[in-house]
Amino acid sequence: MKIVQATRDHIDDLVPLFDGYRIFYKQESDFNGVKKFLSARIQNNESIIYLAYINDKAVGFTQLYPLFSSVSIKPMYLLNDLFVDQSIRGKGVGEALIKAAKDLCRNENNKGMAIQTAPDNPAQNLYQRLGFIKDVDLQFFWMNDKSS
Repeated sequence: MKIVQATRDHIDDLVPLFDGYRIFYKQESDFNGVKKFLSARIQNNESIIYLAYINDKAVGFTQLYPLFSSVSIKPMYLLNDLFVDQSIRGKGVGEALIKAAKDLCRNENNKGMAIQTAPDNPAQNLYQRLGFIKDVDLQFFWMNDKSS
């Protein structure tokens, strides 16, 4: 298995995985929208995307967004997206992607990493096994009803 940081050269490998990720979260397939979204994130340096390959086939990815902790006055990341092709799950791909993200945090001396996921996502077991602690603080989200 090889883990690489995605660049524009990896977009065509990344799009089907990201589209599958969105479908997992009950969104409509949209290859063009996905390609545009990911291209903008990479081009504008707005996220870090790690891509996992097995035998030159892209099989999983994770996307990290930079955040900052005002209290600890340190940067951190939000691991917002993690997806492994269903045919390869259980083979350590998700763990390898999270390890790459943790290594980035260590190398940058960041506070740490937060994960945002659905409450029924079975990957929570992986997160807890890898040292993530469920946040018991209240979380709120405001939804812009004019956003489409």
